[in-house]
Amino acid sequence: MSVLFAILLFSFLIFIHEFGHFAAAKLSGVQVNEFSMFMGPAIWKKQVGETLYSIRLIPIGGYCAMEGEDADTDSPRSFQKAAWWKRLIILVAGAAMNFLMGVLLMFLVYMPGQAVVEPVIASFEEFSTVDGAQGLQAGDRILELDGEKIYVQSDFSLILSLNPGEYHDLVVERNGRKVEIPNLHMEKHEVIGEDGTTQWLFGMNFTLQELTFMGKVRYCWLQCLDTVRMVRLSLQMLFSTLITIPCLVSILQLTCINDIADTICKVCRVSHNASRCWNGFGGIICL
Repeated sequence: MSVLFAILLFSFLIFIHEFGHFAAAKLSGVQVNEFSMFMGPAIWKKQVGETLYSIRLIPIGGYCAMEGEDADTDSPRSFQKAAWWKRLIILVAGAAMNFLMGVLLMFLVYMPGQAVVEPVIASFEEFSTVDGAQGLQAGDRILELDGEKIYVQSDFSLILSLNPGEYHDLVVERNGRKVEIPNLHMEKHEVIGEDGTTQWLFGMNFTLQELTFMGKVRYCWLQCLDTVRMVRLSLQMLFSTLITIPCLVSILQLTCINDIADTICKVCRVSHNASRCWNGFGGIICL
């Protein structure tokens, strides 16, 4: 069941991606020969004007076939004869649609919320040692930790987990101005709860903030930025721990460079086959 769900979700993302190409091509006056959902033999199709709309048998992927995309043609409305900036918009529109869909999903998930925990320090426990004249103070909004922006409160624990050690660089907003706190000694303390469980805590309490409508919009946008940063950090960890520098260069040649080459060839009217000097998994990695 989970495999089926993953396939359908992946197909939905590709459909949204291809719809971005389709919409941009139509708006740019480029002829679209076919717009298909899924792959394989057609189980339904309908010709509307110059475009054939179809649903195919294998529930994987989809495509937007434009005139002159992969071969020379005499049509004045072919992809190759469109202005360079139109071709660029058409190619970027797929990724843009995926991003916009992600933003929309974030709004649907987080807009019903009534309150969130903000990265603003409300108080300190008695055992805390991170407060003081040279440390953190109640009312501080944490803006950065070890060079990474703090968008939402959960980022604080995340960045700390990625940077083990007791000394950290912070930037906070205090009384309307930015304050840098370099090399702050942040020590966790053993705390035994009422149920007998042991926790290691800094002793900081964060602020619970009720959200207005605009506050919800702002929080949803911060979650989007945080998700983008999570992807970047995940890739950094992947490449830094599993891949040597020579191997990384080879993988980049086999992945993203393939897609970049395709885009450059299409925008600059170079033969599409010229981009096949790199072969690999670029369609998956850089979708």
